[in-house]
Amino acid sequence: MKIIDAHAHVAQYIAGFTSRGELRALGGGKAQYSTGEVFQMFPPEMGDLGVTPEALLKVMDKHGVEKAVLLQGNWLGFQNEYTYKAVNNYPNRFVGAATYDPFCVNVKEIRKHLFDDLGFKVVKFELSNGSGLMANRSPVDLDGEVMNDCYGHAREKGLTVVLDIGRPNNPCWQVDAVASVVKKYPQITFVICHLLAPQRGDNELLKKSLQKLIAPNIYFDYAALAHNQRPEIYPYPTAVEHLKTAKEIVGADRLMFGSDMPSTLARESYENLINFVVESGAFAQNELEDIFYNTARKVYFSN
Repeated sequence: MKIIDAHAHVAQYIAGFTSRGELRALGGGKAQYSTGEVFQMFPPEMGDLGVTPEALLKVMDKHGVEKAVLLQGNWLGFQNEYTYKAVNNYPNRFVGAATYDPFCVNVKEIRKHLFDDLGFKVVKFELSNGSGLMANRSPVDLDGEVMNDCYGHAREKGLTVVLDIGRPNNPCWQVDAVASVVKKYPQITFVICHLLAPQRGDNELLKKSLQKLIAPNIYFDYAALAHNQRPEIYPYPTAVEHLKTAKEIVGADRLMFGSDMPSTLARESYENLINFVVESGAFAQNELEDIFYNTARKVYFSN
């Protein structure tokens, strides 16, 4: 079966800024917040202070992954130039998303460089209050003036828009606002990360939320879905139930596999991130082909 990883990351070096302040690399794949907490951010064999595109390609080649989508956010630190170089060096393996802070004073100049000079065709906004746009400022209305300016720019440039709205029961998790935006901008293809990041016990909430997000221009990756059910372990029965719910409501052809590597590989094997879905019995072969390849190819690699 062909595979595209629709949610992965490279990092020249860890330079995050989160709700816990600065996140800096310590070496050996470890990182430290300003609060003093130290943790294993990614496997040491994938890098020391960061993760190169070659490190990702090694994992991809081992598991028969044809292509990957390189996304960005505050947790690893913005990596626009490094992502651009990765895509430029390996155009047949990667597509990259740019990111920016829409509150920057010189946002127009930033957007010109990213989308005119560098030519990014995808933009990602990490909006969570853990490590996104709302991690160190007041809640932002996802259907407000600032974000609508971002969507308007994306429509003008023909960009795919990727949104990470964080976890349920947080001010960043604005499903109604996203539903409004998706309908307001039918020309834009939207991708929602992490299948809305449901936790254990959130199945009914996921049902009600996905019902609001049925639209021809919206797709979902389910990166870190298994991780979000911790301490549940492989084969992640709750994550499978969440995927079954999504299949029933939005359809399997709206779902995309994403590993969220490298950080997820500090806790789980790439094989298990594939196999918990393939071996679940929840999907027919043609549905698996959509989830693992066809949909991501259409959304990210059709240009």
